[in-house]
Amino acid sequence: QVQLVESGGGLVQAGASLRLSCAASGRTFSSYDMGWFRQAPGKQRELVAAITNGYSTNYADSVKGRFTISRDNAKKTVYLQMNSLKPEDTAVYYCAARPATFYSRPPSTSYDYWGQGTQVTVSL
Repeated sequence: QVQLVESGGGLVQAGASLRLSCAASGRTFSSYDMGWFRQAPGKQRELVAAITNGYSTNYADSVKGRFTISRDNAKKTVYLQMNSLKPEDTAVYYCAARPATFYSRPPSTSYDYWGQGTQVTVSL
């Protein structure tokens, strides 16, 4: 089984930075694609950033140039560095994992494991 635990959320002012961490348990972390999703009240859950087991990345247009996803397989941890935060970034952020495949598929699909979420609030 894969268990995911997010941390690093908080309340910050617009323009500030936060670094989210997702610690994973399990012996096959390096074989998983990882993603960060977020969901604001009354809105659909959306993919923020994803990183494959081969370190390929994808970002939502709304966060390109501001957010960076990375992974440390030795530590079994995925990070989301968030800079220049905006009020519209306010949401619960979730870490997710899916087994890597040898064929292409949409970055936002087929995530089987999810963390509990961490709240990010950006004030004006």
